[in-house]
Amino acid sequence: MSSFQSQNKAQIGVFGGSGFYKFLDNVEEITVETPFGAPSDKYFVGTIGDKKVAFLPRHGRNHSIPPQKINYRANVWGMKSLGVEQIISPCAVGSLQKEIQPGSFVILDQFVDRTTGRTDTFYEGPIATHVSAAEPYSERLRELAIKTANDLQIPVHHKGTVVVIQGPRFSSKAESIWFSKMGWETINMTQYPEVYLAKELELETLGIALVTDYDCGLVGDVDPVTHEQVMKVFEDNLGNLRKFLFELITKIPNEESIWKGKVIKSSRFI
Repeated sequence: MSSFQSQNKAQIGVFGGSGFYKFLDNVEEITVETPFGAPSDKYFVGTIGDKKVAFLPRHGRNHSIPPQKINYRANVWGMKSLGVEQIISPCAVGSLQKEIQPGSFVILDQFVDRTTGRTDTFYEGPIATHVSAAEPYSERLRELAIKTANDLQIPVHHKGTVVVIQGPRFSSKAESIWFSKMGWETINMTQYPEVYLAKELELETLGIALVTDYDCGLVGDVDPVTHEQVMKVFEDNLGNLRKFLFELITKIPNEESIWKGKVIKSSRFI
């Protein structure tokens, strides 16, 4: 894996998903070059409380990059090069379970990867390196997020698995029924490989899913999702998301990531 030099510009990174293209005011716009090509946009660095925060819209500020074309490696590498140690990853999701209603938050704890062809590792040899994905999301950040949502009286589900599909198409009804019957809670197009790449770089990640709709196969009695519907619900709840993120970021302790130095390198399967 190529080396990098930290610019020490930010402590916390926030990725913005569909409908979430601007976060901070009075920002410094920073262009980051990476060994993996260009990130989705410039990084917007500003201050929340005593924290320096870097924001990047993962689809670009004009939503010009579809999920299967995002340069996830460049985006995550760029955050690391700015000095970021914790990543907050909000995303719009569909619900796969009826009790998980649009407008609520789900604090993710697991993912299921259903993507194809995405480059999903920084470790491409010559030494075989295997980083565990057993616990992809930071437990301490999850606990802090749950408390913050409860304090703000935002409807929140304390855990949930996100099924990550390739996109840009939505699921067929048969696929959606399958996902629901497996007991998985939400569906999205961008959490993988973003969260796993962050773990390879020893960054703690918090996945915050904002539920925008019921997926089309949910018990067979909901209308098929549309992009317009997703955007409307997301925009209606953007105020809650911003309030939540500002409150959460002020509560994150000023300390190094507890994952630092915990990447497991193995020569198995050479």
